Formats: sequence, C-alpha cells, structure tokens
Amino acid sequence: MTVNAGGKENQILEAGLILFAGRGFDATAVPAIADKAGVGAGTIYRYFDNKETLGNVLFQQCSRQLEAALSHGPRDAVDLREQFRHFFYGMVTFTNKHEHALCFIRNHAHAHFLNQKSTDQFIQALSGLYDFFEEGKKKRMIRNLPSNGLIAILFGAFLELHRLIRAGHLEETAELLSGIEESCWDAVRIHQ
Repeated sequence: MTVNAGGKENQILEAGLILFAGRGFDATAVPAIADKAGVGAGTIYRYFDNKETLGNVLFQQCSRQLEAALSHGPRDAVDLREQFRHFFYGMVTFTNKHEHALCFIRNHAHAHFLNQKSTDQFIQALSGLYDFFEEGKKKRMIRNLPSNGLIAILFGAFLELHRLIRAGHLEETAELLSGIEESCWDAVRIHQ
C-alpha cells in the first residue's frame, strides 16, 4: 500500500491494513497493530486519535486507490464493451498492486466505524461504474436493473474471484481472467 506518510506512521498504516483485512476491524486490537508495526501501543495514539480514526484513514486511502485504478485509462471510449473491459482489468490491477486493500474494502464497506467522509469516498470510488451502467441502460445495452445492483453483480463476482485466487483455489492466468471478464459482461449486458 502506498501511503502519504513517513516512518512509523507508514508502519502503523501498513500493519493496520494487513490486520484489518485479515482479522477484521472489530477483532483487531490496538496492541496487535502496534506489535505488527514494531512500535509501542502509545505511539499509535501520536498519529491517530483512536482505532476508528486509523480505520477511516485506511478506508479512505484504499477507496482513493480503487478510484484511481478504475479511472485510469480509456474511460471516454465510445464502445461500452471496451469500457467494461477497462473496469474489470482496473480492478485486477488494483488487487495486484494493493493486495490487502480489496479485502479491507470488501469486509468494511458498510462498517459501523466509517464516518461520512469514508462513505462518500467509497461512493466516489464506484461512481465511474455507476455512471457507466446508467449510460449503458440509456443506450439499451445494459440490463435495466438498478445500477447499484449491477455494480453488486460485477463487484461481487470479482471479490469472490479475488478470494479464491488468494486462497490458492484458482491460479490467476490471462485465460482465466479473460473468461471471467467475459462472463461478467454477459451477466450485465442485454442479449440481443
């Protein structure tokens, strides 16, 4: 994870992300974060008011990274099919660059500790997908379902794919990714 922090703060953020992604926010105590970061528990409170603040900082950073991955590239392409492919492979790039970030987002997107800024950042991260689905419905190329539901189809399938790859149940190959991407497209498009 790339963060705009230095030294100990970066160590704390990295440790928090790994533990929150693996154990979950509620099951992770501040002393465990301190131990993983190689700092004293009191050091964490020099940088963050509490565990919730740390969680929100991490969630916002992960959401910004996801947004960047989804928005980098040919978003303005006229061809909706190519735009969809871009979104899918943007998520692949995101998970390969930020291994723990997707797990953290997946498990905490609606968590009790998130503040409004974190919620807004997550909505912003997915706004490109939302707009894509809205445009696709107008062009009668995408199923006439709520865009949030269409995002759930794509994001949910991708999250499960990521989980299976991380667990070693699937090997990430170009052929697998191409087949999954094509299947996700088939799930959201109108078949003519």
